[in-house]
Amino acid sequence: MPSSYIKSVTFDCTDALLLATFWAAALGSDVDEDSTVAKAFVEPAGWGGPTLWFQQVPEGKSAKNRMHFDLRAPGTVADEVERLVALGATRLGGTSDLVVMQDPEGNEFCVE
Repeated sequence: MPSSYIKSVTFDCTDALLLATFWAAALGSDVDEDSTVAKAFVEPAGWGGPTLWFQQVPEGKSAKNRMHFDLRAPGTVADEVERLVALGATRLGGTSDLVVMQDPEGNEFCVE
C-alpha cells in the first residue's frame, strides 16, 4: 500500500504575504500571484519538496517552534546568514558551522 507524503508545510502567521515573500526569496522561489495578506503560498524551487502555505491567524507566536527548517547554505554559512538578514531574518546564535535564526514573524530555523 502506498504511503503518505508531505504535500505542504503550513505556517500560521499575522501577515501571510509578508512571510511568504521572505521564504520565497530565502528559497529562490516566487509567491503565487493569487496570494493575499490572509493566505499565501510558495511553490518549491526546482523539483520536489512540499509547497509552503501561509495562513493568517488572530493569535501571535507564543513559544519556541517544535519543528523547524535546517537550510543548507549554497556557499559559506556566513554569506547565507548575511543574505537572510538582509531579507528580514534575525540571527539568534550558534557557531560558524550552524546558525540559529528567526524569520520576520519569529519562526526559528537553522543555517548550516
